Amino acid sequence: MKLTWFGGSCFRVYAGGQIVVVDAEAAPTGVDPIELAGGADLVVAMGAGLPAEAGTWRPRAPQRLLDAEDGPRRAEVWELGPGSVVIDTDGDAPLLLLGEPLAAFGKWIDKAVVVCFGSAAATLAAGLIAHRSPRLIALAAPNEAIDAAFAELSDSLDGTGLIALEAGLAVEV
Repeated sequence: MKLTWFGGSCFRVYAGGQIVVVDAEAAPTGVDPIELAGGADLVVAMGAGLPAEAGTWRPRAPQRLLDAEDGPRRAEVWELGPGSVVIDTDGDAPLLLLGEPLAAFGKWIDKAVVVCFGSAAATLAAGLIAHRSPRLIALAAPNEAIDAAFAELSDSLDGTGLIALEAGLAVEV
């Protein structure tokens, strides 16, 4: 899985052999939304995914080779709440883009990659770690918020990886 954060809620994700662009129209100045969405298999706006509850949603079961006719299934984007979507693809962990707090999570979150974005990224990550242990948390926020988050969260990670995303740079996870 490769993540590129452009700022705000704008992401380009390569997962499961597909490119998913989230919130291309919210791209910051200097990033052309049309170019950002070029070549994408799926372009969605934040909040435009299929509705689901974070506590009961589960990733799809892996596709059997016998059922795979022309390749992998199309990525699915589910809206778990305001400012939060999960991207489900074959062959990769679920990717949760978390911009607002969610009340509950299912067991799936322990295997997920979670990107906490926005001015409250550190608070979102701290709230998540207090209840669950995702595989990896990536923070997409201004540098001063990242520094504060690393200082606050480093003692409570308990096996969860923590990385920082920088606007415009792709990170493979």
